[in-house]
Parts: sequence; C-alpha cells; structure tokens
Amino acid sequence: MFNGRRLLISTKHQKEKVIAPILEKELGVKCVVATDFDTDELGTFTGEVERKDDPTSTARNKCIQAMGLTGCDLAIASEGSFGPHPSLFYIPADDEILLFLDRKNNVEIVVRELSTETNFHGADVKNESELRAFANGAQFPSHGLICRKSKDDFTDIVKGITDWTTLTKTYHHFLNQYESFYVETDMRAMYNPSRMKVIGIAAQKLADKIKTLCPICHWPGFGITDAKAGLPCEFCNFPTRSVLSYMYSCQKCGHSKEEMFPNGKISQDAMYCDMCNP
Repeated sequence: MFNGRRLLISTKHQKEKVIAPILEKELGVKCVVATDFDTDELGTFTGEVERKDDPTSTARNKCIQAMGLTGCDLAIASEGSFGPHPSLFYIPADDEILLFLDRKNNVEIVVRELSTETNFHGADVKNESELRAFANGAQFPSHGLICRKSKDDFTDIVKGITDWTTLTKTYHHFLNQYESFYVETDMRAMYNPSRMKVIGIAAQKLADKIKTLCPICHWPGFGITDAKAGLPCEFCNFPTRSVLSYMYSCQKCGHSKEEMFPNGKISQDAMYCDMCNP
C-alpha cells in the first residue's frame, strides 16, 4: 500500500532527520519535506502563536495544509507538548503525537510517546552565575536555549542559542535593559537532541503500528485503542489503577480483540493499591 510512494514530512524543525530513515526502511516510502509550509502558523512553544487545537488535531492540520501546498497524498506530522507528567506530577515530560495520513486510501494512524527524558525547564535569572547554573542543568550547549524579557513577554526574545559566546552577549543585552530576564530550554526539535530522540522512538512505534494488519481484513494500523484498568491487588484482590487489558481495533472493518494482562502480570503489588495503600 505504501511501498514506492512519496511521503511528505510536514516540519520546519528538521524532524526528517529521525523520521525519514525509519519510515523509508520500514515502509519503502521516499520521504520529502514540505519546505514551503510554516508549521509555526499553528502554534509556537514560546507562545507568540497560540496553539488553538489539541495536539492530534494540530498534527492532522499540519498534514492537510502541507498536502494542499504540494499535491502529495501521503503525509506525516508530529506535535509535542511539554509540562508535568500526568501521573508523576513533579517530573517534566515530553508528550509526542505522530500522525500518518493517507488520503488515497483514507488511512489515518496515530501514535503517542510519553517520555520523562526531557530537559524542559525555564527560570528567571538576575546574574551570570544563575544563568550558567541553568545552562549547565539544561545540557547547554548541546541543547539550545531561549532568552526573553519575561516569561509572558514576546516583545524581546532571542531563540536558538547554542554557544557560550552568543549566550553571554544575550545576557548582557537583557541585563543592560532589565533587572532580570527569563531563560528557557529551546524545545524545537533541531535545537533539542533529547526531544529528537523521543520523536525517533515514536516514529518506530508508528512504523510498527502501520505494519500491524487487521487479522480479518488485513488493513494497516491494527493497534491499541483503549486500556482497561483493574489489575487486581496481589494482597486483597481489589482492582487497582494498573492496566488489566488492552483493546485492539481495526478502523476499517471494526474488528476488535482484548489482550488480558498485557504487561505479563496477573496481579499488582499492594503498594499501588488504593485499598491497601490509600
């Protein structure tokens, strides 16, 4: 279905570096980049352009708009979100959505990769020692930084800082005008190797899902669509919040199946039980 076709990667942040090798190898496609489409029009990490839709819809819109500019009928886009982990509340997380869209065959396949392997952070700084401490903690200079007047001010901002000389110049620029300024990690993929690695993991997950065919109609993308909690506690047998089963379904014929105990465990440790350890 996909072998030999042109796959459009909708990005301006060099994500093709990790996406293209995986999908070309796994699907036999020829990847190209939508160079004329500015994905920042749909939202920026620094907030100058607010993202109006949820991540999946935004990734879909990236594909559709890039297709409209190029005439390509096969596209992929990613959309990342950063903030506290949904269950490990005090740990920052990188939440990546990858969406694969085939208009010729009416196929849409989505995967999500949630990772704590991120340097996402920001802070107000008042002196050079605070700036250097932040930079070292943010894996600078291998990971880029952004400086601006304040966290919610877009009028004076410098992005893509990747060397100490530029960072020092930027520091003096801001401190000469303001008593303090805001420094943050640059989460755009080409300035953030940690994020690029997570996108690569998501791309492999996407390729694996595309290659998983429905056992009934052999349509691609037969994958997990729901997770059921309720794995019983090993001590009191009370249902815990841990996964009891995964539901797989086909978007074409509707066939579904339930996989019990997908993590190879038939019970959960009592420390994760709301009854034994409320």
